[in-house]
Amino acid sequence: MRLLRSTDLALRVLMRLAVAGDSSPTTREVAEAMDVPYTHAAKVVAELQHMGLLTARRGRGGGLSLTEDGRAASVGALVRSFEGDGDVVDCEGTATSPACPLSSACRLRGALRRAQEAFFATLDPVTVADIVTDPTGPLLLGLSPKPS
Repeated sequence: MRLLRSTDLALRVLMRLAVAGDSSPTTREVAEAMDVPYTHAAKVVAELQHMGLLTARRGRGGGLSLTEDGRAASVGALVRSFEGDGDVVDCEGTATSPACPLSSACRLRGALRRAQEAFFATLDPVTVADIVTDPTGPLLLGLSPKPS
């Protein structure tokens, strides 16, 4: 299973903010440190803010900070939220691809669904605070924008 870019970025933003201490990096600073486009980071930050996992203050002295809910957030719940609960494979087809001819008697779809749920279940007890303990936390603090 491969995570969407937005899921990956959401986790990395929360991890970065979990080790920020008293500093409040801006969305632009986080985007540069993570080497992602600002517009993509801004969309992810807006979603995380809507979820109550971080706060964003505008203007002088503004920036991003992690909420207590963000620190205690389950990685499994975050991944589910960003990835959605769709199937790993599309057996039904779309306007541009036909339905799978095996769909009426296939056991693969169920097996993949169980594997996906096992993946999420493994991540459920892991919190954002858990994934920034040493050696990850100090490494996150050392991230800086790549030179242009």
